[in-house]
This record gives sequence, structure tokens and C-alpha cells, in this order.
Amino acid sequence: MQSIDRAMGVVKLLVSRSLEDGLSITELSNECGLPVSSMHRLLKSMSTHGMIQQDEKTKRYNLGNVWLEYGLKMYDTMDYISKIRPEIVRLMEETEESVYLSQPMGTESLITERIDNEKHAIRVFDQLGSRIPMNIGAANKSMLAFMPTGKAKKIITSLVPQQEQQAFWELLEDIKKQGYAISHSERTEGTSSVAAPILNLFGEVQGAVSVGVVSYNLTDERLKTLIDCVKETSQRISLKLGYRDSL
Repeated sequence: MQSIDRAMGVVKLLVSRSLEDGLSITELSNECGLPVSSMHRLLKSMSTHGMIQQDEKTKRYNLGNVWLEYGLKMYDTMDYISKIRPEIVRLMEETEESVYLSQPMGTESLITERIDNEKHAIRVFDQLGSRIPMNIGAANKSMLAFMPTGKAKKIITSLVPQQEQQAFWELLEDIKKQGYAISHSERTEGTSSVAAPILNLFGEVQGAVSVGVVSYNLTDERLKTLIDCVKETSQRISLKLGYRDSL
């Protein structure tokens, strides 16, 4: 069991540094808190199973191709939307508001699912399939806050003016600490949104779930209820996708 925990620790670390040129055995040892000799044995075993690979020139380690193979097989047998749709339907019923599922697509996000509440004469409506810059809206900021720093930095650098980047990073830090994001009138005047990230088995950002509301209906008490419901939904969905830590 200890070996499995250590191996998954290495995998999660390499995933979080996926935009870098791999990690050396010394860096892995320091980050994982293991002696170099123990890390060498662990990496040798992981390499045998294709879990990691070492660059012959730099001697640095990265994830092995087996993860891509397994991932493609899993996506071939698992319908991502249908697996989590019951949870977002439940969220719509709990909040009686329109609910959205977003997924990151480079410097944009894509709205991949929307469950409307038909009871309100006036409701927030974002078109299914809409692409939204990653620096705008509660859903996107919740995803950015939980992305690896290097990946988030590339997105932020390309979208946020330099003089605003420090404040934006501070906002993301707050979002990560609290586990949710709120936006007011960012895309549409008079509307608000509450969102929380969805994480997969490896702690990667898979998407975000959000609730859109008309702002004049939003009291402090109502906002707290929406936050609680959205966070609980994101945690249940993340659990379904294999994530085991707490958001």
C-alpha cells in the first residue's frame, strides 16, 4: 500500500508540472520527501510498467505513455456528460436556477451542458457551445485557480493586462482557499454566477459547475445557499471521476 501511495504521489507531482521539461530524481526526492535511493527503486518499478519515462539526454522524468493509452480506453467506455448529468439536474432542482457545465479549452472554456429552470419568467441564459475567455466569469476563474501554476500563468499572461495580473493572482488564491468563485455582471449586466471546479483522479481540472442567477434576487442568505449547493455538487462529481482529496 505504501508503494502505491508513493507511486501516485510521483504521478500527481508530474501531472502538476506537466508544462515543464520533466523533473530530475533529486527534485522528485525532495518534493516527495524520499531518499534518492528509495526514489530510484520506485522510479525503476514505475518505468517497468510504463507509468513514467526518462529522457535519455536530460535524464529528467515525465509521465509514461501508458496513461494516454488507459485514458483513451476509459473515455471510450465512459460518457462524461451522462455520468455527471444527474448531479447538475439535482443542483438545478435544489437551487431552482439554471445550471451550467464548462470545460477548459486552451485560453477559453466551452459550455458543454446547460440545465434550465423553467419556473422563472426571467432567467440567465448562456448558449450551449459558447466559448468564453478563461479570465472571465466564476466558472473559468474557479478552473484557473485549481490549475498548475505554469499552465495558469500561460493563460493569464495571454489574457490579462500586465498591470492587472497581480490582483488577478490574488483573487485566484482566495478562490482556491475557499473552493468556489463568484462573479457579478461580468458577461451580462444584472446577472451573477457561483461556480466550483471539477477535478479528476489525478487532481486535474476537468471542468466547472456553475449556477447563474438574476442579481436582484440575490440576498446574502440566498448567496450562501447557492455556494453550499454548488460546492457540494462539485465535490460529488469530482468523487465520481475518481478524485479523493477534499476541495
